Parts: sequence; C-alpha cells; structure tokens
Amino acid sequence: MDGPRLLEGLTPRRVLVVTAVCAAAAAAVVGFFYNSYLDLLVTALCVGYASMVLYTAASNLRPGRMPREGWQVLAIVAGSVLGTLLAGLVKGRSIGAMFAERLSGVAISMGLGIGFGSVVFATILLRERHANDRARILRAEAERHQLEKGILEAQLALMQAQVEPHFLFNTLANVQHLVETDPPAASRMLASLIRYLRAALPQMREAATNLGREIDMARAYLEIQQVRMGPRLDYAIDVAEDLRARPFPPMMLISLVENAIKHGVDPCCECSSITIRAAEDAGRLRISVLDTGEGIKPTRGGGVGLANIRERLKALYGPEARLSLEENAPRGVVASIELPAAA
Repeated sequence: MDGPRLLEGLTPRRVLVVTAVCAAAAAAVVGFFYNSYLDLLVTALCVGYASMVLYTAASNLRPGRMPREGWQVLAIVAGSVLGTLLAGLVKGRSIGAMFAERLSGVAISMGLGIGFGSVVFATILLRERHANDRARILRAEAERHQLEKGILEAQLALMQAQVEPHFLFNTLANVQHLVETDPPAASRMLASLIRYLRAALPQMREAATNLGREIDMARAYLEIQQVRMGPRLDYAIDVAEDLRARPFPPMMLISLVENAIKHGVDPCCECSSITIRAAEDAGRLRISVLDTGEGIKPTRGGGVGLANIRERLKALYGPEARLSLEENAPRGVVASIELPAAA
C-alpha cells in the first residue's frame, strides 16, 4: 500500500480538531505541573500529531489477522511514545537524558497521551459506527422507496391493461350506434378515438412523458365524451405552449379528467364543463382539472384512482408533490397536482 493511500483522510479539518484538543488538554493539566503552558502545549502537539498520523495510517490498513480497531489502538500507543520522544528532542533534550533524568515526566506524558488518545479514539469509533448505521438505514430506505415505486408502476400498468379495453370497447360501441343514428357524430368520435390512441399508446410503454402529450390525450378523451354526452359537456384547455415540454408522470392527468367525468359531470343532469389549466410559479408546476359537476361527495376524495395518484406522487417525488381537491365556486371540484417544475 503506497504512502498517499495510507494517509488518506488526513484532512485539514482533522489537523485543526487535533490542534484544538491538544490546546485544551494542555490548558486542563497545566495546573498540575511546574511546566509552563507553552512547554505542555509543545508536548501535547507532538503527541497529538504523531498519534494522528499513525492512527490515519492504521485506519487505511486492510484488516488481516488483527482487526482494524486493534491497529488503531496500537497506533495511539505508538504515537504517544514517539510524540513524547519527539517533544523532548524539540525542547533540546537527548533521549538518554529523558529516560535517565526525566523518566517520570516522560511516563506521565506518555500516559496522558494514551489516555487522551483513547478518549478521542472511542469518540471517533462511536461516530463512525453511528455514520455506518445511518448509511445502512438510508440505503434500506432508498431500496424500499425504489421497490414501492416499482410496485406502483406495476399497479399502474395493470390498471391501464384493465381500463383501456373497457374504454375502447365502450367507445367503439358508441361509434357503432352513431353510425346508424348520426353518421357525422360517429366520424367525429372515431377521429377523436384515433387521436386518443396515438397519444395514449406510447405512454403505456414509458415511465415518463411530458405535459404536452398528456394534454393531447386528455383533449382527445374529452372530444370522445363530448360526442357521447352532446350539449351536457363543454370543455376548455388553458395551457401555455412553453409548459408543454415539462416532464409529467404518465396517465395522471387523464385519471383526473376521467374522475371529473365519472363523479362530477355524468351524475349531473345540467350542462357541465371541464377546464384543464397549467401554471408555473416559484419553481412549482400546478396542473388543475376544474369541473362544474356535482361537487365533492364523501367518496370522491377517497377513490382508488385518486389514492393511486397520491401513492405514485409520494413514490416519485416524496413530500415535494401533492394532489389536492377543493370546491369550485359556484359548483363543482378543482383537482390539482403540484410537483417541482424541474422534476
């Protein structure tokens, strides 16, 4: 293992932390010795820096017969010994004189170095274990999030596989009826169905699309429903051209439009309207479907389709996206999806 790799992690921040610990340690024990603070600080810094370098190298060793923690403890002990000897040399003392005349002082310096080093080692070890545990938790959360997202996408695909044939067969049945009773209306419905399928089929094979394609699909769907319902339904689409390229989850907008038809317009006997609006403000994209149907009912906010949208938004964007239902004055419902504009 080369030198640079052994010293990986010897950052300026670690040097500053060790310097601060040494300064504090010297200040804490200066009252118990005849030495000056500067003398104790030099000893503390030599011991601290030597222990830091050896500890860093021990941390980068590949674990063998002895675990990495064992090498780290030995590094602190060796750093205290070497640092004490280095401090004596810095102060102009010979190694022989240190052991012959100042053995007690050398032993105390080594002991304090080992003691302070052990405390610092224990603190670092606990922090590393806490960081590793947190990293494992975050990885598990990310894997769970990805799994939930996959499950929801599979549920969406299953829902599409169930809903699309039902809608297709009903529309074709309406076309067949209109061929006999109102050929021009049958032609319009068939043309709208073709536009709908052209917009919808690519979405069924993709995990992401853009707002423009979702708007085109919703428009074709509303054209079909307008032919079916006649004067009972009117619709409008208010979406700026520059928003059409914004990324948007597939099949969410059409689910809101279908919900407005099924629970708002269809049960209402009067003429109703549906309006689709999109706006971007403060980094948020808001897509709204406004209807003038029956309004919010006890079951409307808890349907399977809306619950599916909420779960998909949570899986795709977390707390950054939401689905909301509000009263539409003077009558009806406003269903809105908000998500980050850069999503």
